[in-house]
Amino acid sequence: MSPMTHQTTDALPADPWAEIRPYRDDEVAEVLARLAHDPELLDALTRFRLPRLSRFMPSLSRTLASLAIRREVRGVASVQDFQMRIASYMARMIRTTTDDFRVEGLDALDGDTAYLFIGNHRDISLDPAFVNYALYQAGRNTVRIAIGDNLLKKPYVTDLMRLNKSFIVPRSARGKRAMLAAYQQLSGYIRHSITVDNHSIWMAQREGRAKDGIDRTDPAIIKMMTMARRAEQRDVPIGEAIAELRLVPVSISYEYDPCDVQKARELHALHTSGNYEKSQFEDIQSIVAGITGHKGRVRLCVGTPLTADFDSPDAAAAEIDRQVLAGYHLFPSHFLALEALGDAPELVDRAAISDADRARFQARLQQVPAELRDWWLAQYANPVRHKAGCIPS
Repeated sequence: MSPMTHQTTDALPADPWAEIRPYRDDEVAEVLARLAHDPELLDALTRFRLPRLSRFMPSLSRTLASLAIRREVRGVASVQDFQMRIASYMARMIRTTTDDFRVEGLDALDGDTAYLFIGNHRDISLDPAFVNYALYQAGRNTVRIAIGDNLLKKPYVTDLMRLNKSFIVPRSARGKRAMLAAYQQLSGYIRHSITVDNHSIWMAQREGRAKDGIDRTDPAIIKMMTMARRAEQRDVPIGEAIAELRLVPVSISYEYDPCDVQKARELHALHTSGNYEKSQFEDIQSIVAGITGHKGRVRLCVGTPLTADFDSPDAAAAEIDRQVLAGYHLFPSHFLALEALGDAPELVDRAAISDADRARFQARLQQVPAELRDWWLAQYANPVRHKAGCIPS
């Protein structure tokens, strides 16, 4: 998707990040050939696009799917070529599932400098996708995207993500020693990407999406990011290690979340039974819902790089939280949810709500099961409360 640069080689001759880094240009052809013959991918595509044929003539449907993949990727010889194909789908998705997409703050950043964009997390795939599209529209290089290995349960999913410049965050390593080694490797890759490759990165501010609408940074992520520098130079001030990575808080706001009912269902289950078990393909279903569902208006606010002024991961996390919250855009859906809950009426900006906004909100609310409505409403109301200081940091 980037109009500017080719992938750089991560490390030569040894490649310490081979298992987690995005694919390089010289690996693209082999990966695409593998995908065109991956039986699980072919079955998934045919079940989605050719459900009747896949049921009665599975072999033929797989052949057709394989031909379709090869036709779609014809001429794709690099990661940039692959992302350019994605860009056309992204443009169509924005045109058909959003009412407006606006970006603020990006023009204040140097276009030739790599940054570590750290953002709030509402949608599994779209949060970094909107960042990438904003960069692409501005003529800048796209980011390498951090993705948890819990989402990569199928080899073809891993291949597709790594073709799209994703690198793998370990969440399934067992044992303290294995986790420490995995995070040291990850920290080294992040630092190398920013300081050597001059290639930007996107990471979420915490593990998992903020299903309750309250965005908070996990200081452990800041600690992980600085591990590589501090292993090299034990007495380096943490502020210097943070500044080296050029962390830039990013805040994304959706007027409507296509996964809001599913999130409400999870929150309700956790409240009533203390437990929630994801279905086998729930994350994939959430990705599809996020892409295809209506989002209304979307805002992306890019903050300013963190300096060396922070003496702890907690202090840096607090600054990220401050910028994310300040940049979060409140839509009529947020005020209408707070109004429906009957909570803090003084915070409801009725001047921002049109009759059309109210009708659209009521139509969506009517589709939410009664037992989930309070949880559904809270997702939208909480950002209003949070910005007003009604939710403790």
